[in-house]
Amino acid sequence: MKKIVLFASGNGTNAEEIIKCFKKDSLGTVAAVLTNNSDAKVIDKAKKLEVNTLIFNKTELNEGFVLDKLNIIKPDLIVLAGFLLKFPEHIIKAYPNKIINIHPALLPNYGGKGMYGMNVHKAIFENKDEKTGITIHYVTPNYDEGAIIFQKNVTILDCISPEEIAKKVHQLEHKHFPEVIKKLLTQNS
Repeated sequence: MKKIVLFASGNGTNAEEIIKCFKKDSLGTVAAVLTNNSDAKVIDKAKKLEVNTLIFNKTELNEGFVLDKLNIIKPDLIVLAGFLLKFPEHIIKAYPNKIINIHPALLPNYGGKGMYGMNVHKAIFENKDEKTGITIHYVTPNYDEGAIIFQKNVTILDCISPEEIAKKVHQLEHKHFPEVIKKLLTQNS
């Protein structure tokens, strides 16, 4: 069975959807949820779904502690699901083409440092874009610059607030992120 490790910093709605998906699938399992935020709601969601969690700080991420933990788990795929810290190069090198992220816009638009969550949706709303979407991509040392694995767009002409845009984007994330993870795990069999 393939092992997935999730990294999340906040509410963990994507992490929760991924965990639930793989509870019903024999292809893989979420071996652990790692977070840099001891107040993150993802911790409770993971515990309720009986998934081990690990809380770490930025120093532990950047100086080898987290890599040591990953090397014990030996994940087949590392998934960033609302993880806000820059992912360190030493982990990227240790797990080449095995680390993916989801971005709440159609990259290369609205990517880069500081472009996450509502910051993205507000920018899209203010620019009066007609559509937005999600991008699932490989993680590189630079924010949002890795090769694109999957994109899906949605029309937002009817949205009257950034919050409405966020709702539509979350629906795309919850539907497609687990599916893309399954495809990647199947390809790497």
